[in-house]
Amino acid sequence: MLGAVEAGGSKFVCGVGTSPEDLITEQIPATTPEETLEAVVAFFRRAAGSKLEAVGIASFGPVDPHPGSPTFGYITCTPKLGWRGTDVAGTVGRGLGVPVGFDTDVNGAALGEARWGAARGIADFLYLTVGTGIGGGAMVNGKLLHGLLHPEMGHLRIPHDRERDPYAGGCPFHGDCLEGLASGPALRARWSMAPRELPAGHPAWELEAEYLALGLHNLVCTLSPRRIVIGGGVLHQQCLLPMVRTGLARLLNGYIEAAEIVVEMDRFVVPPDLGDRAGVLGALVLAEEAAGPRPSSEMSTPTTP
Repeated sequence: MLGAVEAGGSKFVCGVGTSPEDLITEQIPATTPEETLEAVVAFFRRAAGSKLEAVGIASFGPVDPHPGSPTFGYITCTPKLGWRGTDVAGTVGRGLGVPVGFDTDVNGAALGEARWGAARGIADFLYLTVGTGIGGGAMVNGKLLHGLLHPEMGHLRIPHDRERDPYAGGCPFHGDCLEGLASGPALRARWSMAPRELPAGHPAWELEAEYLALGLHNLVCTLSPRRIVIGGGVLHQQCLLPMVRTGLARLLNGYIEAAEIVVEMDRFVVPPDLGDRAGVLGALVLAEEAAGPRPSSEMSTPTTP
């Protein structure tokens, strides 16, 4: 039995199981770190007890994902002030007495889509989520990209025409970075409506598609992914993804002569197969890795090459 936690800014999704087919989940409101993590530990004690082998946590960030670091498993300089410096992995691990795998929420979602979703069999791809924030994870040669810390794709600096869009941007660190201009809160602040309330023909979506296409252009040119999986609450607007694809093709302007871009853009930039479950299912993969090698008969599907 494995445990999974998708730790979000407003809620934690906890689950026990071994695969998408048997995963049982429960949502816990994100209040204070002490109260929230106590509820997480209580859930696993109740749902799995002594059968629990390991827990994987895919967390909002920034975080320290490097095992061996003195702050491994911590949330670091998050804008969610009460959570800065919180030892998430250590608190859960000590409370349950099991090993804990830990990474960002978007890296977790990338793992989920690589194992069971839209990136199966693809060793080089990006996962981008556009919602309360914008974040991304990258798989390179079948392994998550970390480096100095972890990718912060939402904080790319992109062109901002202030005459066309006078909104200053909502990022507390960078103002008009990609997240500051194109996240859900940025849409609400600019148009005084939540993204789900904006109709398909609203001018918000043309501007949103342009900003997302600019961000993806930078990522395609720097990381050269074979596929981009893009999800999150803002992408629930059905008109948006086709507009992003069109904008990306226009910005690339024929420079990258790959069939995936020139001919098959609708297969190059795709929605997640796992939908809103990508993060918690990726946390399940983190738990599996933390638990160590298991008999091949217990593995639900092979990992991405």
